[in-house]
Amino acid sequence: MTAVHPPPTSGRELSNPPSDGISNLRFSNHSDHLLVSSWDKSVKLYDASANVLRGEFMHGGAVLDCCFHDDSSGFSASADHTVRRLVFSHGKEDILGRHDAPVRCVEYSYAAGQVITGSWDKTLKCWDPRGASGQERTLVGTYPQPERVYSLSLVGNRLVVATAGRHVNVYDLRNMSQPEQRRESSLKYQTRCVRCYPNGTGYALSSVEGRVAMEFFDLSEASQAKKYAFKCHRKSEAGRDIVYPVNAIAFHPIYGTFATGGCDGFVNVWDGNNKKRLYQYSKYPTSIAALSFSRDGRLLAVASSYTFEEGDKPHEPDAIYVRSVNEIEVKPKPKVYPNPPV
Repeated sequence: MTAVHPPPTSGRELSNPPSDGISNLRFSNHSDHLLVSSWDKSVKLYDASANVLRGEFMHGGAVLDCCFHDDSSGFSASADHTVRRLVFSHGKEDILGRHDAPVRCVEYSYAAGQVITGSWDKTLKCWDPRGASGQERTLVGTYPQPERVYSLSLVGNRLVVATAGRHVNVYDLRNMSQPEQRRESSLKYQTRCVRCYPNGTGYALSSVEGRVAMEFFDLSEASQAKKYAFKCHRKSEAGRDIVYPVNAIAFHPIYGTFATGGCDGFVNVWDGNNKKRLYQYSKYPTSIAALSFSRDGRLLAVASSYTFEEGDKPHEPDAIYVRSVNEIEVKPKPKVYPNPPV
């Protein structure tokens, strides 16, 4: 059976994609380099503008997350329990350390100069990548979590940790001894993704049940009154509501609007402040596993990759699309007020 290629409106498909499920993709803060982790045990570095594969590292197990350190190096979180530093410019890698179970998430904090990892061993670990190889010298601290870590997000010195059991812990990186806030997800079902607002005032959290919650850090009554949740990535068929997991959230770096990707194969763009959907891109061949805007917001990378929410079944090949973002798709629309009577 030949694959049905989506119209070019999906964006340009990158050549040499991973050969198994895509766990995450991220643009660099310095260029259009794109880092991609996969269940095929690889982390690949692409130049997304030139559509060129710049490098690749293989791991001992599926790679569940990756992030950049600088433009030509990054870190990976693997199911083989390791946290690795990957230097693409020199083809060099080393193991920063290990967890006692698969490592699900990795983030690099420019503010703290540390790598933060979350694992299914129910811990968060902070690492100093400047330490020489050897776990004792690189591990800064281990912080127990209420459950397995599913998603992490950073903004400035704030770290948000979302775990199984719908727990959300908010930390200040300058004092990791205990969470600044211990919260529970306002959504009833399992958390899929958490991402902080670029302006640092809160975070968006998505669940497996077609919903996104918009939350605020400030505990004052006025701030908490602004929080809300909305339904998305659903469809009605024969009078029944079909609900899809929302796997990915990505904020636009300039406008603070955000895209969500679901197992329905759709990417939607939302204006959280005005509670409006700005845009829906045409449907991708399979589930949206990950999303990332480039540093200037001009490109959006989309991982079209089946996430096995319906078990093992024939599915479209894993693919990465890089689309040019039109301002109309991501810029908040000004509120239109009726003309005052003359």
